[in-house]
Amino acid sequence: MAPTSTPQTPFGRVLTAMVTPFTADGALDLDGAQQLAAHLVDAGNDGLVVNGTTGESPTTTDAEKAQLVKAVVEAVGDRAHVVAGASTNNTAHSIELARAAEQAGAHGLLAVTPYYSKPPQEGLYRHFTAIADATGLPVMLYDIPGRSGVPINTETIVRLAEHPRIVANKDAKGDLGRASWAIATSGLAWYSGDDMLNLPLLSVGAVGFVSVVGHVVAPELRALLEAHSNGDVAKATEIHQKLLPVFTGMFRTQGVITTKAALARLGLPAGPLRLPLVELSSEELDQLTHDLAHGGVHL
Repeated sequence: MAPTSTPQTPFGRVLTAMVTPFTADGALDLDGAQQLAAHLVDAGNDGLVVNGTTGESPTTTDAEKAQLVKAVVEAVGDRAHVVAGASTNNTAHSIELARAAEQAGAHGLLAVTPYYSKPPQEGLYRHFTAIADATGLPVMLYDIPGRSGVPINTETIVRLAEHPRIVANKDAKGDLGRASWAIATSGLAWYSGDDMLNLPLLSVGAVGFVSVVGHVVAPELRALLEAHSNGDVAKATEIHQKLLPVFTGMFRTQGVITTKAALARLGLPAGPLRLPLVELSSEELDQLTHDLAHGGVHL
């Protein structure tokens, strides 16, 4: 049984884009994934995204993706929304991933803008619509032009919002003005996909976060969200400012790399990275340890 959702918060409010734990020899670590998922939910997440970029989805097989969804749903699916990444730059393959995620028990889908090929807006519209048509699951769009190469224009977001199963957007566009207009005109549930902008996006109508730093500061993210929701903007700002070193440190390099390093130091399942990602150097690890300590996280 999936957790209760509302149209305003269809996937919960504090979600972490979870890393995919691997064993020492690089194989999928399903036991570790279940342990990590339980830890993250215990820490205050009411949703998890698996098989996203932070889950090293470019390097996991379709079978591994389905196994991971099934394992995480088994571990925490009664307590948290499990959203599966199910989008590539190949629409037909994305449809296959979406159907496999639904069969594995996912509660929703995350559909990222097709990357590298730079399709026009009509191509984006047809791509996302095809994914939403393929299953009965609710869909969160993922707008991240810094990685994909193209934004989802506000007009396209509004068109997509007419689809009954496209219910949310993960915003990593970094444009508060466009976000303001898109939130006001689309009616989609809006999630911050850029930790540094969690608080600013709440101020223009976002309902929650899909976070990377939620691996290490989920209680603080929930406290920030609740303070803002309760009208205590000063408290929310105080928490935001305390977390600035964490936001900075976790993104000095690629976020999977720093997250797995931090989790390993905290004794939580993570394991190695798959190429082309590589581990932190000793100097980078020292810097991460310093950054996180300044934000109250001691490795």
